[in-house]
Amino acid sequence: MPTHVPLSILDLAPIAPGESAADAFRHIVDLAQAAESAGYERVWYAEHHNIDRIASSATSVLIAHVAAHTSTIRLGAGGVMLPNHSPLTIAEQYGTLAELHPGRIDLGLGRAPGGDRAVFGALRRAPEASDRFPQDVVELQGYLGDESRVHGVEATPGKGTGVPLYILGSSLFGAQLAAAVGLPYAFASHFAPAALHEAVATYRRDFTPSEQCPEPYVIAGANVFAATDADAAQEQFLAARRWRVRGLMKRGPATPEYSDAEIDAFLASEQGAQMADMMRYTAVGTGAEVSQWLNDFAADAGADEVIVAHAALDAQDRLESVRLAAP
Repeated sequence: MPTHVPLSILDLAPIAPGESAADAFRHIVDLAQAAESAGYERVWYAEHHNIDRIASSATSVLIAHVAAHTSTIRLGAGGVMLPNHSPLTIAEQYGTLAELHPGRIDLGLGRAPGGDRAVFGALRRAPEASDRFPQDVVELQGYLGDESRVHGVEATPGKGTGVPLYILGSSLFGAQLAAAVGLPYAFASHFAPAALHEAVATYRRDFTPSEQCPEPYVIAGANVFAATDADAAQEQFLAARRWRVRGLMKRGPATPEYSDAEIDAFLASEQGAQMADMMRYTAVGTGAEVSQWLNDFAADAGADEVIVAHAALDAQDRLESVRLAAP
């Protein structure tokens, strides 16, 4: 059964076991090209720092690279962690991308730092920068529009590009902000599922129309493992979940190398229940099974679009998943 809800992709540029960042960058081009051929709406890259398994720290550089190897699919950040940057810098970066690739660039914005306190220090930022997120969003919007909110300062490139903004979140804060400023809202239910329904309801109830977004628009995240054989998809899911849990449990070189059985036992325990629940919204199965799940998920979540993370560890498995789950 074909998927009727619009589908997009979140690509974290994962560095698989035994591979390098260069390998990850080759894989993201292949994936974006497959997504373009298969009819996905967009591919987004998420800013992360100090995680040795994820190569998507420099989102604007990745977008430029992938855009040069594709022709029609929309590309963007999902998202830029705005407290790590000045709004002017982001306006110039994404304004440059918009001038190079007109009509293809999105800019999702998050309030989290994309790392821990040590990362904030290394970026020469302070945790309090998150408190300015609403004001920074409005300032950035001005730089990308026709009238800067900062007297005497304009973004070049950037001004007049109208790069569409999206607010990302996993709590009611993002939902309330997106509603107040009239922007689309993307909820990170692929790893933080708890507040999905309440956040979407809050956003739709309080939404204020804007020029960019006259009606509320919700994107919800989900993980996908699609394979020609349902058992193979299940094995991919289990392997990826164990890999993710090992990363979350890593506390330096002294961290033990837990076996698969130990990871599975932990996830089945009361202590591991919260970590197991992070992947609550995950579609596993054949292409037809995943497509049905995604339709049902979108209806249940009140989502206008679903952004999926094809999360298999092997790059070829991810490509197959992209094709099998295509809209």
